[in-house]
Amino acid sequence: MERTPPIGPPTPPPEDEGDEDRPAEGTHLVDRISSELELLARNVEVLERLAGKPPMGIIRLSENLKLPIHKVRYSLHLLEREGVIQPSADGAVVTDRSREYWETLDRSLDRMNELIQQLKERTAAHRARLAPRKA
Repeated sequence: MERTPPIGPPTPPPEDEGDEDRPAEGTHLVDRISSELELLARNVEVLERLAGKPPMGIIRLSENLKLPIHKVRYSLHLLEREGVIQPSADGAVVTDRSREYWETLDRSLDRMNELIQQLKERTAAHRARLAPRKA
């Protein structure tokens, strides 16, 4: 059985398809991570809209999702690169690899959730140590 690599960070878009929601270089790490999660959420929304439905083109997807065309185009590009959609004459269609994608995404989100919980606990403990003590 072929092992699917974990869902990794997306490659930056071509210069003419930049995503204005993405933080600029030098932005705080937390802001960049948040932006990547928003992009992932958008990709999931696009994939959900395509799943089990007839092929759909960029314009119709954009209208259905109420997203700008350039954002839908970038999400389609990323999903195609992951191998979970493919272009057709009538628009994008979901491939058989989508099941693996969902399983991998679920495992990755579980791991991220664990890490977030650990970070929240550590942050709370640190804040408690910094809180002024009452005499």
